[in-house]
Amino acid sequence: MALLFAELVAPERLMFSGEVRSVLLPAAEGDMTVLPGHVPLVTALLAGIVFATDATGTGRRAFISGGFAEVTGDRVTILAERVTPMEELNGDRLDQEIAELRLEQDSTGDYDRRARCDAAIRRLEEIRASLGL
Repeated sequence: MALLFAELVAPERLMFSGEVRSVLLPAAEGDMTVLPGHVPLVTALLAGIVFATDATGTGRRAFISGGFAEVTGDRVTILAERVTPMEELNGDRLDQEIAELRLEQDSTGDYDRRARCDAAIRRLEEIRASLGL
């Protein structure tokens, strides 16, 4: 079975590094699943959950506040602004992320940036509702 090498990195820590079967990314263009052999690309990431299935078939999840991902045929590197393990994610953390996005949205006149903030806010509200937080 073909595998990818994946890394999830934030300024404060290396969250994950290892072989995976697939990675689901909260890309700015919409959720994206990366499999071995994926076309090379660089994409912006919105706030959301990164989900990877490791080589043994176990799912691993982490919340990111945004960032970038670089994909090559056999590697995924996720550079997150901030990363939070799912077991540490709570309603207060999501409310803080939403408040920061609203502040950013209100402080810019750039239409594209405002639209990205709006999409990220909606995503975070959906995550909060789905997790019952």
